[in-house]
Amino acid sequence: MAKTEKNIILGVTASIAIYKACELVRMLKKCGFTVNVVMTKEAQELIKPVVFQALSGNRVYRGGIFDEQDTWEIEHISLAEKADLILIAPATANIIAKLACGICDDLLSCTVCASRARVLIAPAMNENMYKNKITQSNIAKLKSRGYKFIGPVSGMLACGAAGVGCLAETEEIVKQVKKIL
Repeated sequence: MAKTEKNIILGVTASIAIYKACELVRMLKKCGFTVNVVMTKEAQELIKPVVFQALSGNRVYRGGIFDEQDTWEIEHISLAEKADLILIAPATANIIAKLACGICDDLLSCTVCASRARVLIAPAMNENMYKNKITQSNIAKLKSRGYKFIGPVSGMLACGAAGVGCLAETEEIVKQVKKIL
Protein backbone atom coordinates (compact mmCIF):
# COMPACT_ATOMS: atom_id res chain seq x y z
CA MET A 1 0.00 0.00 0.00
CA ALA A 2 1.46 3.36 -1.02
CA LYS A 3 1.98 6.03 1.57
CA THR A 4 -0.14 9.09 0.87
CA GLU A 5 0.72 11.33 3.81
CA LYS A 6 4.24 12.33 4.70
CA ASN A 7 5.20 11.68 8.31
CA ILE A 8 7.19 14.27 10.22
CA ILE A 9 8.87 13.54 13.52
CA LEU A 10 9.04 16.87 15.35
CA GLY A 11 11.80 16.87 17.94
CA VAL A 12 11.17 19.48 20.61
CA THR A 13 13.98 20.53 22.95
CA ALA A 14 14.16 22.89 25.93
CA SER A 15 14.39 26.34 24.40
CA ILE A 16 12.11 29.20 25.40
CA ALA A 17 11.08 29.19 21.71
CA ILE A 18 9.17 25.97 22.45
CA TYR A 19 5.89 27.89 22.23
CA LYS A 20 6.49 28.28 18.48
CA ALA A 21 6.60 24.48 18.13
CA CYS A 22 2.89 24.48 18.96
CA GLU A 23 2.20 26.69 15.96
CA LEU A 24 4.47 24.50 13.83
CA VAL A 25 2.41 21.42 14.65
CA ARG A 26 -0.79 23.24 13.74
CA MET A 27 0.63 24.52 10.45
CA LEU A 28 2.16 21.18 9.44
CA LYS A 29 -1.14 19.39 10.12
CA LYS A 30 -2.97 21.99 8.04
CA CYS A 31 -0.59 21.15 5.17
CA GLY A 32 -1.63 17.50 5.42
CA PHE A 33 1.41 16.12 7.20
CA THR A 34 1.18 13.54 9.98
CA VAL A 35 3.13 14.89 12.97
CA ASN A 36 4.58 12.79 15.77
CA VAL A 37 6.22 14.81 18.52
CA VAL A 38 9.26 13.60 20.46
CA MET A 39 10.02 15.79 23.49
CA THR A 40 13.20 15.76 25.52
CA LYS A 41 12.79 15.51 29.30
CA GLU A 42 14.02 19.08 29.62
CA ALA A 43 11.42 20.33 27.13
CA GLN A 44 8.70 18.88 29.37
CA GLU A 45 9.78 21.35 32.06
CA LEU A 46 8.62 24.17 29.79
CA ILE A 47 5.40 22.75 28.31
CA LYS A 48 3.29 19.68 29.02
CA PRO A 49 3.14 16.88 26.42
CA VAL A 50 -0.68 16.98 26.43
CA VAL A 51 -0.50 20.27 24.50
CA PHE A 52 1.32 18.60 21.61
CA GLN A 53 -0.95 15.57 21.83
CA ALA A 54 -4.02 17.77 21.42
CA LEU A 55 -2.48 19.72 18.54
CA SER A 56 -1.06 16.72 16.66
CA GLY A 57 -3.84 14.24 17.40
CA ASN A 58 -1.11 11.69 18.12
CA ARG A 59 0.64 10.27 21.14
CA VAL A 60 3.63 12.31 22.28
CA TYR A 61 6.87 10.42 22.77
CA ARG A 62 8.81 11.62 25.76
CA GLY A 63 12.27 11.69 27.24
CA GLY A 64 14.34 8.59 27.76
CA ILE A 65 14.81 5.48 25.73
CA PHE A 66 13.15 3.19 28.26
CA ASP A 67 10.46 5.48 29.69
CA GLU A 68 7.45 3.90 27.99
CA GLN A 69 7.39 0.41 29.48
CA ASP A 70 3.77 -0.28 28.46
CA THR A 71 4.62 -0.99 24.81
CA TRP A 72 6.57 -3.77 23.17
CA GLU A 73 7.84 -1.76 20.24
CA ILE A 74 11.36 -0.41 20.16
CA GLU A 75 10.25 3.20 19.95
CA HIS A 76 13.30 4.87 18.49
CA ILE A 77 13.39 2.28 15.70
CA SER A 78 9.67 2.44 14.91
CA LEU A 79 9.77 6.26 14.90
CA ALA A 80 12.90 6.26 12.73
CA GLU A 81 11.33 3.90 10.21
CA LYS A 82 8.13 5.87 9.75
CA ALA A 83 9.84 9.27 9.42
CA ASP A 84 9.91 10.99 6.05
CA LEU A 85 11.56 13.96 7.76
CA ILE A 86 12.85 14.66 11.24
CA LEU A 87 12.42 18.32 12.12
CA ILE A 88 14.02 19.53 15.33
CA ALA A 89 12.50 22.85 16.32
CA PRO A 90 13.54 24.41 18.55
CA ALA A 91 16.99 22.82 18.57
CA THR A 92 19.26 23.67 21.48
CA ALA A 93 23.07 23.68 21.42
CA ASN A 94 22.82 20.49 23.48
CA ILE A 95 20.93 18.43 20.88
CA ILE A 96 23.13 19.80 18.08
CA ALA A 97 26.24 18.70 20.02
CA LYS A 98 24.77 15.27 20.74
CA LEU A 99 23.95 14.67 17.09
CA ALA A 100 27.36 15.91 15.90
CA CYS A 101 29.12 13.54 18.32
CA GLY A 102 26.79 10.57 17.81
CA ILE A 103 25.61 10.59 21.41
CA CYS A 104 22.39 8.60 21.74
CA ASP A 105 21.25 9.02 25.34
CA ASP A 106 17.60 9.98 24.86
CA LEU A 107 14.72 9.07 22.58
CA LEU A 108 15.22 11.99 20.20
CA SER A 109 18.95 11.48 19.62
CA CYS A 110 18.43 7.71 19.22
CA THR A 111 15.62 8.26 16.71
CA VAL A 112 17.77 10.59 14.60
CA CYS A 113 20.68 8.15 14.69
CA ALA A 114 18.47 5.20 13.69
CA SER A 115 16.72 7.01 10.86
CA ARG A 116 17.54 7.30 7.19
CA ALA A 117 15.15 10.24 6.88
CA ARG A 118 16.33 13.73 6.09
CA VAL A 119 16.89 15.97 9.10
CA LEU A 120 16.06 19.68 9.31
CA ILE A 121 17.31 21.56 12.36
CA ALA A 122 16.00 24.96 13.49
CA PRO A 123 18.34 26.28 16.21
CA ALA A 124 17.12 28.56 18.99
CA MET A 125 19.50 29.70 21.72
CA ASN A 126 21.38 32.63 23.17
CA GLU A 127 23.59 34.44 20.66
CA ASN A 128 26.77 33.62 22.59
CA MET A 129 25.86 29.93 22.58
CA TYR A 130 25.06 29.99 18.87
CA LYS A 131 28.26 31.81 17.93
CA ASN A 132 30.42 29.65 20.20
CA LYS A 133 33.17 27.98 18.15
CA ILE A 134 32.15 24.53 19.39
CA THR A 135 28.51 25.03 18.37
CA GLN A 136 29.57 26.38 14.97
CA SER A 137 31.90 23.40 14.51
CA ASN A 138 29.06 21.00 15.39
CA ILE A 139 26.76 22.71 12.88
CA ALA A 140 29.43 22.54 10.18
CA LYS A 141 29.98 18.85 10.91
CA LEU A 142 26.26 18.08 10.65
CA LYS A 143 25.93 20.12 7.44
CA SER A 144 28.82 18.16 5.93
CA ARG A 145 26.84 14.99 6.62
CA GLY A 146 23.71 16.24 4.86
CA TYR A 147 21.74 17.73 7.73
CA LYS A 148 19.85 20.90 6.78
CA PHE A 149 19.54 24.01 8.94
CA ILE A 150 17.15 26.93 8.96
CA GLY A 151 17.96 29.99 11.04
CA PRO A 152 18.38 31.20 13.63
CA VAL A 153 17.38 34.80 13.00
CA SER A 154 18.05 38.07 14.78
CA GLY A 155 15.60 39.36 17.34
CA MET A 156 14.92 39.79 21.03
CA LEU A 157 16.39 36.90 22.99
CA ALA A 158 15.05 35.44 26.24
CA CYS A 159 17.89 37.09 28.17
CA GLY A 160 16.58 40.51 27.11
CA ALA A 161 19.35 41.29 24.63
CA ALA A 162 18.92 41.56 20.89
CA GLY A 163 20.94 39.20 18.73
CA VAL A 164 21.11 36.10 16.57
CA GLY A 165 19.51 33.07 18.14
CA CYS A 166 15.76 33.35 17.63
CA LEU A 167 13.95 30.42 16.08
CA ALA A 168 13.23 31.00 12.39
CA GLU A 169 9.68 32.08 11.64
CA THR A 170 7.24 29.18 11.59
CA GLU A 171 6.13 30.05 8.04
CA GLU A 172 9.74 29.79 6.84
CA ILE A 173 10.24 26.46 8.59
CA VAL A 174 7.08 25.03 6.99
CA LYS A 175 8.18 26.37 3.61
CA GLN A 176 11.53 24.56 4.03
CA VAL A 177 9.77 21.35 5.09
CA LYS A 178 7.61 21.44 1.95
CA LYS A 179 10.71 22.05 -0.18
CA ILE A 180 12.50 19.04 1.33
CA LEU A 181 9.49 16.73 1.05
